[in-house]
Amino acid sequence: MELHLKIIGWLLILLSAIHLLFPRYFKWKEELNEIGLINKQMMYVHTLFIALTVCIMGILCVTSALDILTTSLGKKLSLCFAVFWIVRLLVQFFGYSSVLWKNKLFETIVHILFSIFWIYMSYVFLKIYFINPAGMQY
Repeated sequence: MELHLKIIGWLLILLSAIHLLFPRYFKWKEELNEIGLINKQMMYVHTLFIALTVCIMGILCVTSALDILTTSLGKKLSLCFAVFWIVRLLVQFFGYSSVLWKNKLFETIVHILFSIFWIYMSYVFLKIYFINPAGMQY
């Protein structure tokens, strides 16, 4: 399980870095011209904080895997991370229109890969929360 946390951690750090490419890739300069300044700035600021949150999760998984696995606080963090990624998985299917990815090869591949990643993380974090509760250190 420790290896899974470290893999997840590095992937989350990579995912957070990818957020830096969003404004250019999604052409926010042109696309967001139609909306007000507050909405435009909220897109940038919220993306920054999502990237920061994902990066912090990743750093915790890489640097504190053993603590997440063996301590009461680690188990609670794992449950919180599981809830976060389960909700993200649900948003993948119910928050975004399938029009955005259906019949588009690259977008479909990304949709499938990220869905698998959200499932993988949800499973690992839930499993950590539920395994060996009697062996937790307090």
